[in-house]
Amino acid sequence: MSALLRLCFVLPLVAPSHGTQRWEPCTDLRPLDILAEVVPSDGATSGIRIVQVHGARGLQLSAAAPHVMSFPASRIFSRCDLFPEEFSIVVTLRVPHLPPKRNEYLLTVVAEESDLLLLGLRFSPAQLHFLFLREDTAGAWQTRVSFRSPALVDSRWHTLVLAVSAGIFSLTTDCGLPVDIMADVPFPATLSVRGARFFVGSRRRAKGLFTGLVRQLVLLPGSDATPRLCPSRNAPLAVLSIPRVLQALTGKPEDNEVLKYPYETNIRVTLGPRPPCTEMEDAQFWFDASRKGLYLCVGNEWVSVLAAKERLDYVEEHQNLFTNSETLGIEVFRIPQVGLFVATANRKATSAVYKWTEGKFVSYQNIPTHQAQAWRHFTIGKKIFLAVANFEPDEKGQEFSVIYKWSHRKLKFTPYQSIATHSARDWEAFEVDGEHFLAVANHREGDNHNIDSVIYKWNPATRLFEANQTIATSGAYDWEFFSVGPYSFLVVANTFNGTSTKVHSHLYIRLLGSFQLFQSFPTFGAADWEVFHIGERIFLAVANSHSYDVEMQVQNDSYVINSVIYELNVTAQAFVKFQDILTCSALDWEFFSVGEDYFLVVANSFDGRTFSVNSIIYRWQGYEGFVAVHSLPTVGCRDWEAFSTTAGAYLIYSSAKEPLSRVLRLRTR
Repeated sequence: MSALLRLCFVLPLVAPSHGTQRWEPCTDLRPLDILAEVVPSDGATSGIRIVQVHGARGLQLSAAAPHVMSFPASRIFSRCDLFPEEFSIVVTLRVPHLPPKRNEYLLTVVAEESDLLLLGLRFSPAQLHFLFLREDTAGAWQTRVSFRSPALVDSRWHTLVLAVSAGIFSLTTDCGLPVDIMADVPFPATLSVRGARFFVGSRRRAKGLFTGLVRQLVLLPGSDATPRLCPSRNAPLAVLSIPRVLQALTGKPEDNEVLKYPYETNIRVTLGPRPPCTEMEDAQFWFDASRKGLYLCVGNEWVSVLAAKERLDYVEEHQNLFTNSETLGIEVFRIPQVGLFVATANRKATSAVYKWTEGKFVSYQNIPTHQAQAWRHFTIGKKIFLAVANFEPDEKGQEFSVIYKWSHRKLKFTPYQSIATHSARDWEAFEVDGEHFLAVANHREGDNHNIDSVIYKWNPATRLFEANQTIATSGAYDWEFFSVGPYSFLVVANTFNGTSTKVHSHLYIRLLGSFQLFQSFPTFGAADWEVFHIGERIFLAVANSHSYDVEMQVQNDSYVINSVIYELNVTAQAFVKFQDILTCSALDWEFFSVGEDYFLVVANSFDGRTFSVNSIIYRWQGYEGFVAVHSLPTVGCRDWEAFSTTAGAYLIYSSAKEPLSRVLRLRTR
């Protein structure tokens, strides 16, 4: 059942709440694809070969030096140095026949300075051994839990799940009946991995190297992985997570038992940078992992077998867009049969609309505004609107934000409706059950930041927006609307309550014709929410801008704080923390994709000393979350927007400190 369908059944049973308390291990670990840690998708690791046998690909590691197949434990244990007390290790492997007394290591965690084995998984022809270090007042000693005759050494694929919970050790092979061992010595609750390294296929030494094939190696903290894998149509190859380079299967044994794969035996694929193509490599494959391209060596030349996918290579400057003044927000939109536009919300008395012409944005229309903060483009039927959030009062001292309507005759935006607002920061337009709404983020009224923001509803009879619901907010900065199945959500970024930026931002769900509180998030000067989907997974990212309290002296590093990505957990019936990312007074997140890759770019604006700070592009890496891949020099960056034309993909950012916005082109390969 998909996540969306499960949510549809679960949510009616949930009462709106201020948040959901949940237990988290001290390490705050996520499921970890250990193979993906040591075999990067760009194929840079040397000494590794991809071998395909019986319809599945595995990694042959024995030619790689032990230090190559390792990574520091601190990469995973970033908050706490204790290994989880309860966990599962999932392994899919193929082991050839071994000499009677030979032992080989699948996984170890080794203290670097002392070379002490903290945790390990090894096997012999007759047993699988789980090793761990146990300490007490008398000292430290090695403990071994051994499972007899797991029937691994038969040159066939097998999937093992080792589940550890205190003194119970359970091994499940190919989704069969588990073998449980009640050990006299339980797994320690305080096994420190400070200064340790994970090693794959070795114990840090040449002796005991793993000589078989490994396809899957996953650490799952906090639970038994067996229910996630079993039952399975093909239990020996049951998958929790495998590296991307192994995900293609050319044979499907469960669908065709007549074929016994004689043509697949010892098919070898080289992984890494382009190798030579000579007579020795003739009829061999090379997989370019960085571009997802498969090539065959034919007559001293690599011939493409599987087309390479488009991937982001680097970002280059495309256009310097000089604006009327500093720009506090941008909105990119299209008007059918007219073209692509960008509206800039400028600090001074005039904002502007630019049109994409011959590969550049050129000035199209100037619009009077009053320290505009943001624009929002939306449509109702054939009507095209553009709403501006004005922060300051007009010449008469009145505070109004204005909705403009596109004139098909004049080919311009003309004033349509003025709405009284209070230091408006943002508009959000959305549709629910065929009805159209606009939500304004009212930031403050005078010195009072604890005021109502308002949701307006389109009245088809009067053809105007009318107040529909008020929601109490604290220095509201941004609204974000999204849907999950039949349910509609609206989340607000609360920035300041008059004394502190440490305030809760709130997520609302629409029930019985109004938005009701569903969940609260602790935030620090929240300036933006970004919702995005990766497959069936749903994420919410908040940009935290400032940690400040009137009772505390402001420090320079109070701007350098974590912004947070949350993921929808259907079981918990709430969004739960997925990843912290260190940011510098972040004001905006923007999600975009290139080919099959997903990215987030953050608007870093200030680090406590200077506004000239780099904004960062992060790439989705599965279990690793988002990993920084590009640094972009920016000055007082306020807003990012992604857009595409027939010529390619672009990013544009606005600066709140100089009258210059920049358009960047995404170069692909």
